[in-house]
Amino acid sequence: MSLVRTYGSQYHMTEMRKITAYIPAKLLASAQAHTGEGVTETLRKGLEKLAHERFYERLRALRGKVKFDDFNLEELRRDREFDEHGNVIDRG
Repeated sequence: MSLVRTYGSQYHMTEMRKITAYIPAKLLASAQAHTGEGVTETLRKGLEKLAHERFYERLRALRGKVKFDDFNLEELRRDREFDEHGNVIDRG
């Protein structure tokens, strides 16, 4: 699996596909204006957003089904380093 860093983002890609897609010009232009990126990066971000959306839908379906009473958040954080914003610093 390769790891590609683009503008601070990480993408884990096992395979790339070249595609031809017919997309309304105004929709693409609007999306590119929003991302400030080229066609490929704009489409990648859109597809990632859809994937994240599905993940969060599945996560919301678990609401009330998972009990966190057995976890101590401070204990779980002991082996992590955090930046000034509370984000985990990845050292690996």
